[in-house]
Amino acid sequence: MDNLIYVLAVNAIPLLFAITLHEAAHGYAARMFGDRTAEMLGRISLNPIRHVDLLGTIVVPALTLLLGGFIFGWAKPVPINSNNLRNPKTDMIWVAAAGPLSNFLMAVGWVLLLRFAPSEAVAAIAKAGVAWNVALMVLNLLPILPLDGGRIVAGLLPGPLSYKYSRLEPYGLFIVLGLALVGALSVIMYPLYRVVYAALAALVGL
Repeated sequence: MDNLIYVLAVNAIPLLFAITLHEAAHGYAARMFGDRTAEMLGRISLNPIRHVDLLGTIVVPALTLLLGGFIFGWAKPVPINSNNLRNPKTDMIWVAAAGPLSNFLMAVGWVLLLRFAPSEAVAAIAKAGVAWNVALMVLNLLPILPLDGGRIVAGLLPGPLSYKYSRLEPYGLFIVLGLALVGALSVIMYPLYRVVYAALAALVGL
């Protein structure tokens, strides 16, 4: 029980920040490019409750941890109306990229805190912050819809190819979950982890 409490104490704040700022960043980027849907629905917010999805943020992560020893889940997607964007196809690339970019910037912040951590407790929380943000960034950049990487690919592809690619979206989460269950997801993500951690180390001089 004590170990569980320690794990929750170390991970809760970094994970909530990682999820909340990721989703808020999508809404903020959408507003910059002309879509105020997220703003009007109160989703450009640092309140984590506004971004928690009962199934994706609580039930599915708990089940995958119990059954497979890994954590998989999602937050409540920020509503984006691409028709309101000034240049819907290209603007969606930036809106999608805003989430992973926010995770990278948060990872930089946690790395800096880790470097100058005044105590072991702060260092443990900082390490968790780096790990969660890098994981969310790398996972969301995979070119699978509805992940952010899939949105970016859809925006970069020519019209007809983008349309065909977008039709795969209903199967995307099942593909990701299937890759995770067979252990392929970690194999795919590991090289990307190494690149991001190397970039973070270079940025802060570690």
